[in-house]
Amino acid sequence: MAQHDVDHVSGVTTTGHEWDGIKELNNPLPKWWLYLFYICIVWSFGYFLLYPAWPTLTGYTTGLLGYSQREAALNAVAEGAATRIAAGQGLLDAPLETIQNDPKLLEFAMANGKAAFGDNCAPCHGSGATGAKGYPNLQDDDWLWGGSLDTIHETLRVGIRSTHEETRISDMPAFGRDGLLERDQIKTVAAYVLSLSGLPAPEGADLAAGETLFVENCASCHGEKGEGMQEMGAPNLADAIWLYGSDEATVVETITNARRGVMPAWAGRLDPVTIKSLAVYVHALGGGA
Repeated sequence: MAQHDVDHVSGVTTTGHEWDGIKELNNPLPKWWLYLFYICIVWSFGYFLLYPAWPTLTGYTTGLLGYSQREAALNAVAEGAATRIAAGQGLLDAPLETIQNDPKLLEFAMANGKAAFGDNCAPCHGSGATGAKGYPNLQDDDWLWGGSLDTIHETLRVGIRSTHEETRISDMPAFGRDGLLERDQIKTVAAYVLSLSGLPAPEGADLAAGETLFVENCASCHGEKGEGMQEMGAPNLADAIWLYGSDEATVVETITNARRGVMPAWAGRLDPVTIKSLAVYVHALGGGA
């Protein structure tokens, strides 16, 4: 049983605990600390009653005041959206070409579009819209579906291979995976595709055979000279701009398994004013083709 005694130096009773000859003093907590602790306990019960605090099976207790920071934040977001829509009402009613030619509307659209781009588009296209592997560079004036104001707006609205019922879809066959071409044929046509943009073909490649394979299998979408078809979302293969890479292995992989990138439809996610602003902003980066 622990033995309690009095420390002869401090005159304080010990707790009875001793380690290596060192005894623990039974010093009481400072009264100011105890009082503050008790106040915190009382305050916590008051907080539990006044504010949302406890989870329940169907939600949480709302508190007597009915205040919620989450609801306040959501309301602030809704108010901001309403204010933006009101400020951009002229944008909503104006054709895209009118916006581009009206200094005040254009100023609002560019500022609003830049902010929306940073929030929604930059994670894929980069903060400077220069893109990355598999994500188009929006500053190079090379467009799969067209770079006019109207086509950019439509692409933003419905997306590419998205869940929108009107989404843009380009469906390149997986020539290797689906057994449409043999491995050697794929390498032959890949060599020809590289030559279309002026890149050196692999040593020993039969470009004449590659051209024949290209005309038979690829030209219906990409054009006989690989110039592409924007109405089908088929890229230009002769302009030295590559979405996934221009080395032989990457081109072979593309022909073998196809590429099916996805862009979300922003209709329903963003309000019409913001989508129009984005169209104007993106068009200013590199539109026109």
